[in-house]
Amino acid sequence: MLKVGLTGGIGAGKSEVSRLLVEHGAVLIDADRIAREVVAPGTPGLAAVVEAFGEDVLAADGSLDRPRLGSVVFAQPDRLAVLNSIVHPLVGARSQELETAAPADAVVIHDVPLLTENGLAPLYDLVIVVDASPATQLDRLVRLRGMTEEDARARMAAQASREQRRDIADIVIDNDVPLDALRKRVAEVWDDLVRRAHGGREGSGDAGPRAGGAE
Repeated sequence: MLKVGLTGGIGAGKSEVSRLLVEHGAVLIDADRIAREVVAPGTPGLAAVVEAFGEDVLAADGSLDRPRLGSVVFAQPDRLAVLNSIVHPLVGARSQELETAAPADAVVIHDVPLLTENGLAPLYDLVIVVDASPATQLDRLVRLRGMTEEDARARMAAQASREQRRDIADIVIDNDVPLDALRKRVAEVWDDLVRRAHGGREGSGDAGPRAGGAE
């Protein structure tokens, strides 16, 4: 099994890369999706969040009101730390269950938005960073996600810098390109991942071992 951490800044196109890797045969473990599952109605995770933050963080249907909770924790690091102490262990346990269930020769992609920020690179055999220029990120967030420019810039600034992400990368996928070019690049990366999973030689150049990044 090859355990791969996949990350990238908001608006860089990480979700498209993960989708393409799944098309090639990767097993995807999506940290964001799991984070929603572990605080779904009726779960111990949601009960713990309500105990910590009060019933005001619940929507009318009993589900977690994410925007309301976000407004509570976004500007208060101590409250965010409380939330993370509840959610992160649950996400980690569920991720491990899914990884254990994967075939022995699988390429397992862990899609982790805050991989860089949380210092998680050592957990994986290698790290792929989906990279795009800040201008491209901003354009996508405003044009495709409907954010205001101010909100988009604030979200980008709250994450690790482009340089910090590239510093932990074994493989960098440039996503300042048309979709056809991205598909070609992902196919090349997939071939390299399969070789690694099956004990073959590492790729050269932009897919070398973790020792100061790639590309």
